[in-house]
Amino acid sequence: MILSLLLWTLVALVSTAILWKGSDWLERASERLSTYYELPDIVQGALVVAIGSSFPELSTVVISTLLHGEFELGVAAIVGSAIFNILIIPAAAGLVSKNPLQANRDLVYKEAQFYMISVAVLIITFSFAAIFNPVPSEGQAILGEMDRTLALMPLLLYGFYIFVQYQDTMDFVPEITIEHINPWKEWGRLVGSLVVILIGVELLVQSAIKFGDLLGTPSFLWGISVVAAGTSIPDAFISVRKARKGDAVTSLANVLGSNIFDLLVCIPMGVLIAGATVINFSMAAPLMGALTLATLVLFSFMRTNMILGRKESVVLIILYLLFLIWMALENLAIIDSIPSLPA
Repeated sequence: MILSLLLWTLVALVSTAILWKGSDWLERASERLSTYYELPDIVQGALVVAIGSSFPELSTVVISTLLHGEFELGVAAIVGSAIFNILIIPAAAGLVSKNPLQANRDLVYKEAQFYMISVAVLIITFSFAAIFNPVPSEGQAILGEMDRTLALMPLLLYGFYIFVQYQDTMDFVPEITIEHINPWKEWGRLVGSLVVILIGVELLVQSAIKFGDLLGTPSFLWGISVVAAGTSIPDAFISVRKARKGDAVTSLANVLGSNIFDLLVCIPMGVLIAGATVINFSMAAPLMGALTLATLVLFSFMRTNMILGRKESVVLIILYLLFLIWMALENLAIIDSIPSLPA
């Protein structure tokens, strides 16, 4: 078993490296295409770069559902990635930046608040599944079937989000030249990076499933920790790189935009592919509550003087470590604050 653990640990590390390389190509292509199409920073970070860097999360749901029949692993990776994005990525960007990350009112009042609306809409969607399509349960868990009709709710909200971002491009006047950018070359780089990321995600999902089998722990645990962190590498890479360049707005907007895409598109896409899936609302509600709390903490930090400094970054890292400890204790059945966590 030890040899198998070492082998799959190596696979996880290799897949992480593949994701890192694919993320590098993706970040460059997204940045140049955003410049070529004359998009403002807030739109570049919240939409173009965010969707591109969220491709691993989308791939995780699709691959977990289609190839492995592990929809819950995909959802765990999405929620874990969202919490990782909210707590770790801004903290890392804040620590590597020479100056405190400077937010602005568009970021705080539009992106952050729309993100909190996204969390609320997904919780409501799960609630509707439990209320209108209840599924009998042997234990105390509240189960509900989420079908394609319910999956359209968050997708429609994301459509409205795109409309809002489009409005921001109408009056934007760029101050840089675009003659040096070859759009066809950058689109090719973008497609190539997505293929590389797909390979990395498949290896990472396989690693999570094998870890669960070898250690006798639920794949949910590895999805919400290892897979979540691995698929968040593109977001982390882009945000940290932007922070080092002094582009705090794009750095933070990427985090929020990526999470909006994860919640409103990635999870519903898994349902659209599967046709319908059973949602454990007793498990989803506490996790979404933790995500809401993390979001409120980041929102409060960004709103205070419109900056995110080193002290706030350290607090965010501590909160994420506490979340991982909570998840580990739950999955190992040491505590039982979440009913019917996968065993």
